[in-house]
Amino acid sequence: MKKHIISPLDLTCGEIEELLHLSARIMENPQQFAHKCDGKILATLFFEPSTRTRLSFESAMLSLGGQVLGFSSANSSSTAKGESLSDTVRTVECYADIIAMRHPKEGAATVAATKLECPLINAGDGGHQHPTQTLTDLLTIHQLKGRLDNLTIGLCGDLKFGRTVHSLIRAMMRYTGIRFVLISPPELTLPEYIRSDLEAGGFPVIEAERLEEVMPQLDILYMTRVQKERFFNEEEYLRLKDSYILDTDKMRLAKEDMIVLHPLPRVNEISTKVDDDPRAAYFKQARFGRFVRMALILKLLEVE
Repeated sequence: MKKHIISPLDLTCGEIEELLHLSARIMENPQQFAHKCDGKILATLFFEPSTRTRLSFESAMLSLGGQVLGFSSANSSSTAKGESLSDTVRTVECYADIIAMRHPKEGAATVAATKLECPLINAGDGGHQHPTQTLTDLLTIHQLKGRLDNLTIGLCGDLKFGRTVHSLIRAMMRYTGIRFVLISPPELTLPEYIRSDLEAGGFPVIEAERLEEVMPQLDILYMTRVQKERFFNEEEYLRLKDSYILDTDKMRLAKEDMIVLHPLPRVNEISTKVDDDPRAAYFKQARFGRFVRMALILKLLEVE
C-alpha cells in the first residue's frame, strides 16, 4: 500500500477489498483491536470545518488505543500568521506518527505529502478528492448490497463541486456492470475531465434534470447538498440550493431494496421524514466511516 492516500486510485481493488474485510472484522470484534495503536499519535489538521470526518478519524484512533492532537480550523493554526502549508506539516510530523488533513484548496494534500515521511491521509481537498469518504461509501454499499459490481448508481445534486461524488465515480469505474445516472441542474453538472474518463471507459451514463424520471432504475441513490462554500455568488447559490429535495413521495417510486446514501451534512435535500424509511442508510454510512478509518490507519502504520 502507498505511504500516502490522496485519491481512491492510490489503492488497488485488492487493497480496497483487504480494507473492507478488515473493517468487517473490526465491527465484529472491536476489542481485538483496542490496543493495536498504543503509543501512536494521529494529527488531524483541518483547515476547513468538519464534523463527521474529523471526529470519525479521532474516534478511530482512540478506539485503536492511540492518541490524537490537531486543530479544527485554519484560524487556530500558525497559517493564520502566514506560515506555509509545507512548514506546518513538517512541524506537525515531529509530533505525530500519521496525519489526516483537510484543506479548501485542490491539490493541497498532494503538495503536503511531498514534504512528509509519515503517512498522510487526504481528508478532503476542496472540490477534488475525499478518499476516506469513498472507502466509507464502498463499505456501506458492500455491507448493504453484498457486492460492488452490477449496480446502477444515481448521483444527485452538486456534481460539479462535490468531491465525494468525484471520488466515488473514480472508485466505482474499476468494477464491472456499473451504470451511472447523473441528476443535476445544468449549472452543477459533472466536470468535463471526469465525464471524459467515463466516456473513454465506455460506461453507460444517463443524465437527467428530474429525479422522479430515474428513481425506478436505481440500486443506489447518492444525494449531495449544494455547497454554499464553493460558490462565489450567493445569489447563484440561493437559486440552486433547493434544486432537489428527496421526500416520501419520491421514495415511493424507488425499488424496495434501493439504498439512499449521503456523505452529510444534510441541509434540506433529504426530508427528515425519509429517515424512517429502512432504505435510508446515511446514518449507518456515518457509523461505517469510523471502522474503515480504523482499518486504514492500521494498514498505513503497518500494525495489522
